[in-house]
Order: sequence, then structure tokens, then C-alpha cells
Amino acid sequence: MLYRLSYVGRPAQSDFICCKLDARMPTIDEALASARRRFTRLTAEQANSEHAAGAVLVDTRTESQRRAQGEIPDALVIDRTVLEWRLDPSSVSRIAQATDHQVRVIVLCAQGYSSSLAAASLQDLGLVNATDVIGGFEAWRAAGLPIAGG
Repeated sequence: MLYRLSYVGRPAQSDFICCKLDARMPTIDEALASARRRFTRLTAEQANSEHAAGAVLVDTRTESQRRAQGEIPDALVIDRTVLEWRLDPSSVSRIAQATDHQVRVIVLCAQGYSSSLAAASLQDLGLVNATDVIGGFEAWRAAGLPIAGG
């Protein structure tokens, strides 16, 4: 038998988490669309141009994807699982490029799906200039932009 020890007598209403049984949760497609409405996404060519001008281009693809497909020269490789910690200027685990909340961060994944969710997450941390690449690395390669290896 389980007992709740955090109260004496009758529990307060706030001691329970309630949800409506008929509440509809968003689908991943709806969450993705919502994330993308928050910022202006870039084409691969635009991302390349901004990267050349000093924007931080972050590649979140897996090691096996980069090994097979190639890497973008001078892009930062940051695993998606630690992205927010590395780019939050207030984090003790931040990278040197995470100087402030105004830094331009362009996230790139394989096809441009997870990078949209990542950019929205960065915006939630106050990185107001975070965005991603439409079509991801596949669009980068299709545009004939620089790739090393692969």
C-alpha cells in the first residue's frame, strides 16, 4: 500500500496534477508547424552566406551521418542532446561562441525537421536570432555548397 506523506489530513487540490480527458494533445506535425512559425527559416544558400559573414552554423547530425555524407567546413558539431547547454550564454557548459543572446545561430540537421524544433528551443532560452536551414544538409548538398569528406 502506498501512502502520501507530504500532507496531513486531506490533500490540497494543488497536490494533484489533473488534465482534461477530452483535451487533445498536438501531433508532432502540429508542433513542428508551430515551431516554424516563430522564425524565418533560411535556404542553404542564405545559411552559407550568413555563415561566411560570421553566423554560427551548428550541425546536429549524428557522427554516422557526417561520416557517410560529409561535413560542412567550419560548422560547429554539437550533439542535439546537449545543444541548449552549449549555446545558452548563461550555462557553465556553453561554448565560446555563445557570447550573448543576440548571437546568430543557424541549426542544420539531415533534412530540416529536428533543426526546426532545436531552433525553437534555443529561442525559448532567449536566443532570439536562432533559426534553421530549410531541407537541412540534403538541401546544402543539393545546392552544391562546400562539403568535406563523405
